[in-house]
Amino acid sequence: MQAIVNDNAQYAKVVLACGYRSKIREIDFSQILEDENVEAALKEAAEVSMGTEIADIDVLNIQSLAEQVLSMTEYRIQLFDYLKNRMNAIAPNLTILVGELVGARLISHAGSLMNLAKQPASTVQILGAEKALFRALKTKHDTPKYGLIYHASLIGQAAPKNKGKISRVLAAKAALATRVDALSDETSEQVDTTIGYESRAKVEARLRQLEGGDGTIASSTNKDGALTTGKTAKYTPEAAKPGYNDASDMVLDKDNGDDDDDSDEKKKEKKEKKKKKDKKKRKADDDDDDAAAKAAKKAAKKAKKEKRKSKE
Repeated sequence: MQAIVNDNAQYAKVVLACGYRSKIREIDFSQILEDENVEAALKEAAEVSMGTEIADIDVLNIQSLAEQVLSMTEYRIQLFDYLKNRMNAIAPNLTILVGELVGARLISHAGSLMNLAKQPASTVQILGAEKALFRALKTKHDTPKYGLIYHASLIGQAAPKNKGKISRVLAAKAALATRVDALSDETSEQVDTTIGYESRAKVEARLRQLEGGDGTIASSTNKDGALTTGKTAKYTPEAAKPGYNDASDMVLDKDNGDDDDDSDEKKKEKKEKKKKKDKKKRKADDDDDDAAAKAAKKAAKKAKKEKRKSKE
């Protein structure tokens, strides 16, 4: 039965409706199961299925558990609807970028929407991976590339090698969208979601560019939030033109041709002066070495005399 009915809610409803396996053939599951083929497969599997018979008390416990599963499923749907409405009201631009669940987790982790808006994009990128960050800093390993933002749909669409780049771009756009949501005028009737749709379009364009596609970006949005078909012109880098432009050089004025001769003579004089300085340096070094050798000899003679005196 688990292989035939994949949905948990439908599975629990079938258990509540039939109870015993022997009654499955008589019950109509058209209101529970939308596909007739699934219903036929379920009834055929019930006839062929092998298993021990269960008691009445076991059936009651199984049905009570199925009721709890149904109630939790309904509560989950209601909670998601509530979260979706609240996120669209509080942070619509952030919701457009990362979704309701990821946006709510980011706000919850930061403490509030205003605290999240105060964070830089680099912090938004690794928000939720603080333990891994400090462990990497302590052990001098590579820091994490993403935290809670990893679960966003845009990062899920990227290839594994591009997830770090897309998370960085998405975090930068999410930081801007969060600041717009936190600091915008709350009294306005219609919320401006232009930056959210434009940022998402830019992230998608970056994703296509990394995957080897066209890097053009759908730039403008309508007031209702729908993207237009207009695209910005793609930048195509051009190679520099060959050749050298002499006119752009700054050249010093020359009075006459004697300046070149003077400069050559000055160079010769400098070389001669340098040679003389080197000779003087060498002589001074040789004199120092001789003086040091003489002093060493005198010290050795004194030491010998003192030894002789001490022996006598």
